[in-house]
Amino acid sequence: MSAGTGITHSEFNHSQDDPVHFLQIWIIPSTPGLPPSYEQRAIPEDEKRGRLRLLAAPDGRDGAVTVHQAVDVSAVLLEPGQRVAQRLLPAHHAWIHVARGAATVNGHVLTAGGGAAASAEPLLEISGQSQAEVLLFDLA
Repeated sequence: MSAGTGITHSEFNHSQDDPVHFLQIWIIPSTPGLPPSYEQRAIPEDEKRGRLRLLAAPDGRDGAVTVHQAVDVSAVLLEPGQRVAQRLLPAHHAWIHVARGAATVNGHVLTAGGGAAASAEPLLEISGQSQAEVLLFDLA
């Protein structure tokens, strides 16, 4: 969602019985004053299982939602011992966030809710310590 004047929103769990796991991410757009917009995609878990799946990108490629910033946001679901790798361009930085479970990022263990910043790292290696859901923000 790109919020602008006149936009209000709220998030809540529609279920009276089931808990919700919710992560709200704010990315400041590169251009101020954009008109309000909204996109939503359902990404099947199979598309994230064992591989990085692009969720958001400036150009909306590969079925991702469009974000108005130089960032690619990907997600992966990992089983214990399962591994993925992502190369970063020399001028790029990354933020890795563990949404659920535990994962190792370049030898550093992160647990649910934890994150790590990476700069001047040509390769990120992410492996599951337990069943894990990990988000990767590739920042130009």
